Amino acid sequence: MSSAAATEISDQFETPILDAESSVLLHTISEHGGYAFVRMASQAEAGDFRAAEAAREMAWEQLHSGPWHSVQPAWRDAYSMACLRVAKLHFASGEFKEALRVLDMGLIMGGTLLRKDLDSAVHKVSSKARVSEAQGVSNGSSSSKSECELVHDGLNKAEILQMLPEKSLSGKTVVKRSGLSMEGFLREYLLNGLPVVINDAMTHWPAMTKWKDLDYLKTIAGDRTVPVEVGKNYLCSEWKQELITFSQFLERIRAIGSSSSSSSAAPTYLAQHPLFDQINELRNDICVPDYCFAGGGEIRSLNAWFGPAGTVTPLHHDPHHNLLAQVVGKKYVRLYHSSISDELHPYTETMLFNSSKVDLDNIDEKVFPKVRDLEFVDCILEEGEMLYIPPKWWHYVRSLTTSFSVSFWWNDTENSTDS
Repeated sequence: MSSAAATEISDQFETPILDAESSVLLHTISEHGGYAFVRMASQAEAGDFRAAEAAREMAWEQLHSGPWHSVQPAWRDAYSMACLRVAKLHFASGEFKEALRVLDMGLIMGGTLLRKDLDSAVHKVSSKARVSEAQGVSNGSSSSKSECELVHDGLNKAEILQMLPEKSLSGKTVVKRSGLSMEGFLREYLLNGLPVVINDAMTHWPAMTKWKDLDYLKTIAGDRTVPVEVGKNYLCSEWKQELITFSQFLERIRAIGSSSSSSSAAPTYLAQHPLFDQINELRNDICVPDYCFAGGGEIRSLNAWFGPAGTVTPLHHDPHHNLLAQVVGKKYVRLYHSSISDELHPYTETMLFNSSKVDLDNIDEKVFPKVRDLEFVDCILEEGEMLYIPPKWWHYVRSLTTSFSVSFWWNDTENSTDS
């Protein structure tokens, strides 16, 4: 690419907040001993790619110098700055996928100061990448409809029961409601702290059709980098986290779901990730349900849960009101009332205090002899249904098919200061 062409493209990659805040941020970094970073960042601003990468590595090391909560906010913003500099140089060279990868790392690991610049840059680079890819695509045969479908569900109840913990679907099930008004939800369920499945509140979401199409997901998010969990669940010793592209993630889901794949392949799960803050196009496919504003509170987080059949979230509880919306596929959910917390044997460690030592898929009767007899309610959450889970209710979740869900956490007015 000619230098003139590179300059023309580079000029289109605007970073107004970075331009305005750069000197102040660099001064702050200097006060934290980051003199080498400041020197490299200054060279990066002049177009030195090696200096830009060096600055990004320095900031990355600072992010991993201790516990995450102890990292100085200025270093998180410094990492965002370095990512923007590196991405701008990739963009100027027409390396759009590399630019996206770096920008995503800035969104995932960086601070809040330059968030708008990162979002704007992602939008610009994504648009350029799609145009470039469309121009390079040959007139080959298109995928068949079945190859593009995310979920192929042919399960019957007998097959489902074989996957689930003992006694599943044999007792009380969560009430399912249609046409549930805000007043009815507030009066009958939220104020009484009772779960409910709402089965007709998502029909207008574009996600209900779009997210079933693999081609759509690849087009919108294929080159984006996302954090995933690999292994049975976060309580297992072999569990780990990785950063991969969304396309790679989709291929893993297809491989695990294919009959030819190894049964020993570890499931890969995009779990409790703020995907919709990162990828705005997917955010535009969903709506925050009105129910989340019952009680006069505010949304705390909006997270994605996306993975193949067999992914499990072990028995745990959360501090917030939770509305789990099932967009694609189906899940089994079991819930225990918060009043029997002690009988579910929560961990005593600070990081796991909201998780149970009980593995519902393989209960150790010698250690937990009374757990099998504890009362619970459960349900199969179908496409288009939302499950309200009250605060502190224990819940176990298993994907019965490839599944894409969205969770909305919110606080009511009384607890709106909770973290």
